[in-house]
Amino acid sequence: MHDADFDHEHPSDFEFGEDIEGVEMFTLTSVGIDIGSSTSHLIFSRLTLRREGSSYSGRFKVTEREVLYRSGILLTPYLSETRIDIEQIKAFVHEAYKEAGLESDDIDTGAVVITGEALKKENAQPIVEYFARESGKFICASAGPHHEALLAAYGCGAVDLSSQAQATVLNVDMGGGTTKLSLIRHGVVAETASISIGARLVAFDDDDTVTRVEEAGARLLAHCGHSISVGALITEEQKLQLGRLMVKLLIEVIQGGACSELAQSLMITPALAPREGLDGIDHIVFSGGVSEHIYGRDTVSYGDLGLILGAELGSYLKTLPEGMLHQPAECIRATVIGAGEYTLQASGNTSYINDPELLPAYALKVVRIPIDVKEPIPEALEVGLTKFDLSSFGEGLALSLSIEGQLDYRSLRKLADAIAGLTAPVPDSPLYILLDQDVAKSLGGILKDELKIANRLIAIDGIEVGDLDYIDIGEPMGFTEVIPVTVKSLLFPTESQAPT
Repeated sequence: MHDADFDHEHPSDFEFGEDIEGVEMFTLTSVGIDIGSSTSHLIFSRLTLRREGSSYSGRFKVTEREVLYRSGILLTPYLSETRIDIEQIKAFVHEAYKEAGLESDDIDTGAVVITGEALKKENAQPIVEYFARESGKFICASAGPHHEALLAAYGCGAVDLSSQAQATVLNVDMGGGTTKLSLIRHGVVAETASISIGARLVAFDDDDTVTRVEEAGARLLAHCGHSISVGALITEEQKLQLGRLMVKLLIEVIQGGACSELAQSLMITPALAPREGLDGIDHIVFSGGVSEHIYGRDTVSYGDLGLILGAELGSYLKTLPEGMLHQPAECIRATVIGAGEYTLQASGNTSYINDPELLPAYALKVVRIPIDVKEPIPEALEVGLTKFDLSSFGEGLALSLSIEGQLDYRSLRKLADAIAGLTAPVPDSPLYILLDQDVAKSLGGILKDELKIANRLIAIDGIEVGDLDYIDIGEPMGFTEVIPVTVKSLLFPTESQAPT
């Protein structure tokens, strides 16, 4: 990342054990900081990367991941309904560094993620920027409901399970304020959704005095016939009624059929596409804080409904076919373990450079969008942005277009028209396009010479990126139009497994 407060490092800046002609491996110390609506935590890792192939544009792949330290779990502190207690968060993070025996200078790379209700607080973005500035060379991800579902699906190992087994997997990530659902087919997250069901919609102390009531919690309590505010007492029967209602509504959503009016009113996003029960789903993976109770990993009450939700869901899960339920690689820590999987790539030689001053560009967030030229392209662009909770195109993005279908002038013009419509409202935002076919120069020419879009444009072909990647784009090498690109990927645990 580049601004006045950030240093930038490329893999060539790290110390290697061999001379420049024999560079094959390097190591990074990485950290993932997760600030969620209910809990916050850190994980430090040592990553070993080795080159794939012999060319200098080859991929450096993470081959070993050693967890150095996992912090404790902090209940995310709030000063008010609209502000997170940043001083408590700072103290927690600094203590974690101390216990891990690390300083910020020891960290090569990492990620700060803020999600859920925490993201809605008025000081959320300054908190992320502070830790990125203080903690090392970081990717910062502020994740709305779709993006958070995507992170959870990768973070708990559900995407890895789907890819390895070539199966359809439903990930249900239950946190304190929301539950995120991801439908994953053959390693690709096809759909995501989110609903206001979580363990800390109502929270209480050891004396059962209510300390927190979210708006969705108040609505659910009212449906149960109760009106409970902060400072009042909550009974065990009221907790049980509330927990059972939430599980009933969640099962409606999981089953994929028609939902009740109450369930629909709690949806933060549109629901997953309708289906007949669990037909077509090979495995279900639960993650998030509540999953610690579902899988029996934790039996401690934290002043919320986690134990009740875990027990009620456990009864439902016993009715599933044998082998359908899988344990995640991570439960409450289903998030990034850091960042640092580098791909050092070179573009093809048909790039389009409208304004050389746009390069180099750093820390662009990749928005990967599959395009079928036979289908409506504006809708595909809109769906692709929505996957990352983006309502429109803006600065700091790189559109990665994977194109299917016959490519000729007509189809390229159709694609260019859709891109021009997408970027027209923000003519001052630079447009970076990554393409998996060698049509960057042709597409760029149509956009600038024929459609005369106002946006400054860089179009590059031959670059491979993933759903949750960030890229740095260098200047053209020598007298060629070949452009070096460094891809920095968020890293996640792997190996989801069937429960034992």
